Amino acid sequence: MVDTIMSILSQTVESELPLLRALSEAQTSTHPEPGKWSKKEELGHLIDSAANNHLRFVRAALDGEYEGPGYDPDGWVALHGYQEMPVETIIGLWHHYNRLLDRLVDRIEPSRLEAPCVVREGDAVTLGFLIDDYVLHMRHHLDHVLDRETITPYPRA
Repeated sequence: MVDTIMSILSQTVESELPLLRALSEAQTSTHPEPGKWSKKEELGHLIDSAANNHLRFVRAALDGEYEGPGYDPDGWVALHGYQEMPVETIIGLWHHYNRLLDRLVDRIEPSRLEAPCVVREGDAVTLGFLIDDYVLHMRHHLDHVLDRETITPYPRA
């Protein structure tokens, strides 16, 4: 399972990188409507998601379980100030962080994929589920940022 997930993560990151780099500063800076993220902020959200999931993946892999908080996506995006950053900086951070996660997940012992994980006060899921959910979430947002007709369904979006 992890081989399939990581193959999808690696392929997604590498195939989407040139498409993201083709986006201009103007294209990524516009807010589609008041209260909605710009494309830069949405990409920043993916960096924040990587950071939060990085911690979850490592703790579950090393400790055999994870229990911890969720996070406030709007608060994180605002506090990081992605809107004021150059889009190429955001894309570079996103790319390198996901390459790190790709290496990390590749090194997780297969037996640890069953490690129970609780985020917020939610139901327990496995580490394998969290990894799969992370990739699905990323693909959903990338489809949106790249203005695709078909957006990868994501249950919590």
